[in-house]
Amino acid sequence: MIGIDITSIDRIKKMYEKFGIKAYEKFLNTNEIELIKKPETAAGFWAAKEAASKALGTGIGEHCAFHDIKISKGKLGNPKIKYKKEVRKRFGIKKSHLSITHDAGFAIAVVINVLKKD
Repeated sequence: MIGIDITSIDRIKKMYEKFGIKAYEKFLNTNEIELIKKPETAAGFWAAKEAASKALGTGIGEHCAFHDIKISKGKLGNPKIKYKKEVRKRFGIKKSHLSITHDAGFAIAVVINVLKKD
């Protein structure tokens, strides 16, 4: 299961300028918000959550919401992703991998889910 998303950094920046912290609270939890130091990071997290939902084949919505997906940083600063237990169980996810990059005004994320064997 693989998903990819591209997000405009400027769109996320303008959303934050207009709505402040409420903009981030729409798609990030408190721990994730603490990791945001610049708009590129926020856009990368948005793209990561969209890519994660696409890797499920659902998109953000009824079966997987923004807050069903958690992003953190590994010991080396690498992005890590995890779904809530209910989502992992429903879709049979064993492990998930995330890569985020940004350049030229865009953030791109790719998520790969490894499924449990039956």
